[in-house]
Amino acid sequence: MARAGMERWRDRLALVTGASGGIGAAVARALVQQGLKVVGCARTVGNIEELAAECKSAGYPGTLIPYRCDLSNEEDILSMFSAIRSQHSGVDICVNNAGLARADTLLSGSTSGWKEMLNVNVLALSICTREAYQSMKERGVDDGHIININSMSGHRVVPQSVTHFYSATKYAVTALTEGLRQELREAQSHIRATCLKAEDVAEAVVFVLSAPPHVHIGDIQMRPTEQVT
Repeated sequence: MARAGMERWRDRLALVTGASGGIGAAVARALVQQGLKVVGCARTVGNIEELAAECKSAGYPGTLIPYRCDLSNEEDILSMFSAIRSQHSGVDICVNNAGLARADTLLSGSTSGWKEMLNVNVLALSICTREAYQSMKERGVDDGHIININSMSGHRVVPQSVTHFYSATKYAVTALTEGLRQELREAQSHIRATCLKAEDVAEAVVFVLSAPPHVHIGDIQMRPTEQVT
């Protein structure tokens, strides 16, 4: 069912990274239900293809377009944005959802594990943000939205050594989202930037997008009611 405030997004394009399962798949489905064209990307797209078929058979007004992309590879990301430009004009919404955690501690973790987390959680998010903004700017889109799916690990450090480097990358996402908000303001742009911390955020994404253009929701924190910290 269409949510009030979502009409302006109908038939426009959203990119959702890490759409093969979990939060990314739920967000992709929710946006297709609201009538958007959604490019869902991941390293393997079998699950996204299945979800696209489900959305089509359910009669949702939007469309899910699977796209294979290794987000740890900048050339793959740039190629994806180029394909979106040539086939669908460009990106109006970018949902940076893809992320990974490796159990690499600060005292004995592997450099390769740290690099993997940095490449996906920080650099891929930043590259997608930059390319999405440039896509909007070159087409004169001034009402776009960039949504970073973060983690509560980007707001507090828990006493579990295997999460500490991962937490550092998520703190970076918090800083990047605020920095993005400031740069957009300096550019006198009405493109909005939102950071979401959640386990189940599809409804929150729709809520954020449905807010009227003069309302900027910069941050939503969600957690289970019984969670201690």
